[in-house]
Amino acid sequence: MVFLLGSTVPENYAVRATRVGLRPLHVSDYAAWSDLRSSSREQLSPFEPAWAENELGRSAFRYRLKHHQRETADDLGYAFGIFRLTDHKLLGGVSLSNVRRGVTQSAELGYWLGTGHCGQGYMSDAVGELLAYGFGTLQLHRFEAATLPDNLASIKVLERNGFRREGLVRSYLKINGVWRDHLLFGLLEDDYARARDSGSALGNRMALR
Repeated sequence: MVFLLGSTVPENYAVRATRVGLRPLHVSDYAAWSDLRSSSREQLSPFEPAWAENELGRSAFRYRLKHHQRETADDLGYAFGIFRLTDHKLLGGVSLSNVRRGVTQSAELGYWLGTGHCGQGYMSDAVGELLAYGFGTLQLHRFEAATLPDNLASIKVLERNGFRREGLVRSYLKINGVWRDHLLFGLLEDDYARARDSGSALGNRMALR
């Protein structure tokens, strides 16, 4: 198994798409990360767990990085910043969490995008590349993703990447202080391979990677 820990060189991405690159965040990314999260709070908070009082503090950011590094070293999770290739600007984040091996071989997908960068296809590209990494390098069998029923942008990202809606999970996650129902989506390795080879619009996008 190959674990990608990234590089301190911004242009040296662990995963690269047509327009975005993915790499783990570093201490030097703190200012860009805190500025983006702060300016995007109104957009993000309705879809995320309640923010801690020191959510954007430097010490909290360092703790976050150490947690991600431990998760990656133990093959439990992989977190990446999303950077635009033209100027290496931080746009958001994408992650695989709760990686399960044995007879399951699955992981949970999560993502966020900052204000001003939505509706331009960046997240669809980033998720697509992470799927290729997960099914390829990490040799996973299944991805799961949960989203609020009213988060239409998130649903669109999943459907564009071949995820299928599998059901409604009641009071699944505590979002912004309230237990909320979530739609559960899943994507199997076989579904991904068939879409890639189908000649469909989704398959053509996959073939370009």
